[in-house]
Amino acid sequence: MIRSLRKAQQSTTYSLQPKKLMARYTPKIPEWPEDDRPRERLIKFGADKLSDAEILAILLRVGNQETTAIDLARHLIKEFGGFRGMDGKSVSELCEVNGIGMAKAAQIKAAMELGKRLFLEEAGSKVRVECSEDVYRIVNPYLRDLSREVFKIILLTSRNRLIHEKTIFEGSLTESIVSPREIVKEAINHSAASVVFVHNHPSGNPEPSEEDKRVTRQLKSACQVVGVSVLDHVIIGDDGFFSFADAGLL
Repeated sequence: MIRSLRKAQQSTTYSLQPKKLMARYTPKIPEWPEDDRPRERLIKFGADKLSDAEILAILLRVGNQETTAIDLARHLIKEFGGFRGMDGKSVSELCEVNGIGMAKAAQIKAAMELGKRLFLEEAGSKVRVECSEDVYRIVNPYLRDLSREVFKIILLTSRNRLIHEKTIFEGSLTESIVSPREIVKEAINHSAASVVFVHNHPSGNPEPSEEDKRVTRQLKSACQVVGVSVLDHVIIGDDGFFSFADAGLL
């Protein structure tokens, strides 16, 4: 009898064990102490006192059911190797991360672009473009991590102040694609005294190809006809660049 009762009790005990996933005890950011919340810390101490993950968490605003915004931010930074890695990814690539949808990906890309435009605005208003390093500093944030080739033109005043920079085309650099007419039109429309050509090599090697050299000669000749000086052609690679002017090829 006692043995039968024990068996019944054991059977009852086993049947009460739930077969389901256990809930995680993860407090949400609004439940954190105020001095630990990224947004409140920014207001109280300033943005420069926040970590990269805290800054990104403010942009993301919320996480998902399994993680907080700051944990999601930490995961993004680790996954892509920092802000530079994220900047080189498309919206669709960012959306491959669990917890990142179109809205969050768009917020990230918009923040990256704001940083670039602020840098370019400061460069245009305060810095003269006097050498290849100045050019590299201006365009490198835009071109260094791209998986496709992009050709830009930098338009300058007679005192080498930046007037405007514009992407002329995206694709492989060939004489048939780069239009001298478009280059000249941009220079005339902005009353530029001189120009600098810039493009990137997705391979990472900034050394110019023979096609790069032919295109540069063709564009320089077209600009000379309308009195616009070509100061340089800079090729951006991985953490470095090649300057036609520095190499004596102009």
